Amino acid sequence: MAVLAVASVGVSRAADLKSARVWAGPEYTRVVLDVSGPVSYKLKQDGDQLTVDLSDSTIGSDFNGPAAQGLYKGLTTARQGDGVKLTAKVDPSSTYKTFLLKPQADYGYRLVVDLYPGKGGGAAAVKPSASSEHDDGAPASVAAAPSVAQPAAVVAAPVAAAPAEPAPVRSTSKSGLKQTQSGMASTRAAAAMLNGERKVVVAIDAGHGGDDPGAHGPGGTLEKNVTLAVARQLADQINQQPGMRAVLTRSADFFIPLQQRYQIARNNAADLFVSIHADAFVNGDAKGSSVWVLSPRGKTNMAAQWLADGENRADLIGGVTLDDKNDGLAAVLLDLQQGYSMQASESVAGNVLKALSNLGPTHRGYVERANFVVLRSPDVPSILVETAFISNPDEERKLRDPAHQARLAAAVMGGVRNYFETTPPPGSWFAAQAARRNGMAAVASSQGDDDSSSARDGKAVSQATGSADNGVRDMHRVARGENLRSIARQYGVSVNALKSANRLDGDNSVRVGMMLAIPAG
Repeated sequence: MAVLAVASVGVSRAADLKSARVWAGPEYTRVVLDVSGPVSYKLKQDGDQLTVDLSDSTIGSDFNGPAAQGLYKGLTTARQGDGVKLTAKVDPSSTYKTFLLKPQADYGYRLVVDLYPGKGGGAAAVKPSASSEHDDGAPASVAAAPSVAQPAAVVAAPVAAAPAEPAPVRSTSKSGLKQTQSGMASTRAAAAMLNGERKVVVAIDAGHGGDDPGAHGPGGTLEKNVTLAVARQLADQINQQPGMRAVLTRSADFFIPLQQRYQIARNNAADLFVSIHADAFVNGDAKGSSVWVLSPRGKTNMAAQWLADGENRADLIGGVTLDDKNDGLAAVLLDLQQGYSMQASESVAGNVLKALSNLGPTHRGYVERANFVVLRSPDVPSILVETAFISNPDEERKLRDPAHQARLAAAVMGGVRNYFETTPPPGSWFAAQAARRNGMAAVASSQGDDDSSSARDGKAVSQATGSADNGVRDMHRVARGENLRSIARQYGVSVNALKSANRLDGDNSVRVGMMLAIPAG
């Protein structure tokens, strides 16, 4: 049965259909119709026929239908009264979403039709907004269609706008939980309980891609190419590190909707999400890298959306489902998880910014905060790295240089690795290494305190041949308001023993989220 979706925009004059282009990626196929002005339009899909009626419009003399790609198979045009009728042949199982974009930078009005693999017949019309790709794109409800995020456009940089979001994938399991998230919680919990040595997972997001080029440098460099090159370098370096594994949100030149990017991180049980971008400004003087984390406003917005959405509440947040909790308890649990994630995000962001400063001046010298959509995962610490200003000619030249791209990746890698070394996730390879170091420290301490050389030697042999975590009784994650003295009292150990086991210098050397080894005895 045919399904009809209609979206109307104010018409001031006749609009010409100037050109059409197609881009096909692994997630969807995008058809873009360039028009000379705002148009009223109607779309109708019936099997493999998708018709687009443009009211009060004409066909430009240079118009040619694009060649078939992906789910799009061809296009014919015809006059229809005062308007134009376009008939696209599409995959009969596809679904579509459509929206009209206003002029921005090098682009004029564009009618965008995104085709998604599916069972056919579904459609949604979306009215665009003028927010940044990184900024908040508040969901808009569409009658008889899934909620879709508003498309977005990058401020101060000519880009193609982000598409509407695909419908969320629902689990068919009886519990209503997504299997990937259930697996995420159980994998981490099992690794922690069994003192495993799982690899920490770092999700790396190359910003923009496909029909969204991102910012343009004065020499023609595209942000989407720089971000992908740096992301690949970073992934290679991470995969060469023991105890670490990289997951790329995109490995080639295609676009992924914003919310889907951090969802990829969650589906892969990521311990950290790193989004790579290149900044731009209206003049070429701005320079320096920067690192961003989610703002308090973004945290509040995310919490409200998560608690209000039934599917979200059935998902796992840090291993806990919220769907069987009352609103008050669910809000408290979500706030605790978000609080930890944001504190961890700030910690790793500080490490990365410090490492980047070794390559040159940073833009502002401190971690910045914004309501970026890609940073909104409630339970995966997330940062966004602006590698440099692509609008600065000098920095653009560096961003094109593979050697500099490798140095940027190495700086980010160093900051990330330092974070996991100082704050090892339970059950990870880094936690096991910390336990081994603490065990050896306990051996050294016991050797220094024992007056008997034979007892000393025997104790050293016993420790050396024992398990890796000998000398370590427990692991403790530092919570808000705790210090070394309160933690020492909690476990009945001395402050000095706690310092020695964790190689700490001062009483104020612990921070929220840090994992401390609790010495035995």
